[in-house]
Parts: sequence; C-alpha cells; structure tokens
Amino acid sequence: MKKTLEGKVVSAKMQKTVVVEIERKFRHPAYRKVITRHKKYKAHNENQKLNVGDIVSIEETRPISKEVHFIVLEKGKSKKSK
Repeated sequence: MKKTLEGKVVSAKMQKTVVVEIERKFRHPAYRKVITRHKKYKAHNENQKLNVGDIVSIEETRPISKEVHFIVLEKGKSKKSK
C-alpha cells in the first residue's frame, strides 16, 4: 500500500523536484502534551507549476533518483485561504 501524505512546499528551486514538509501531531505517551514533528520529503514534479507555500498531496512511488521516492499527485487548497 502506497503512502499518501499532504504537506507544504518549502523549496521549488530544483528542476522537476520540490521539497515538501509534512507536519504531524501526536500526544506524548507520558506527559500527555501535544508534540509537533516535521519531516521533509523530495517529490518529483513534472509540470513545474508549484511555488513555495502551496499545499500538495504526494504519493510514494518507485525510486526516481537517490533521494526522490515520492511524486506530486495534486495541488490542494491553502489552509490559510478561505
């Protein structure tokens, strides 16, 4: 089963590749405090129409290069815009 994640584009400087930051929140098992963790993934972006700050969905795929193992599925709506 392929992973599908949603995150924010933090870099679009490479050709056909964007860096997407995924944010996850979880409760600490002992202290019961909500903790936020961030992880960055490089994703293949064929059409090159993404900018920094865009919300995108990415999906796990075969290795495209040494560090790229995800592809951009679609551009979503920004969480800040209403």
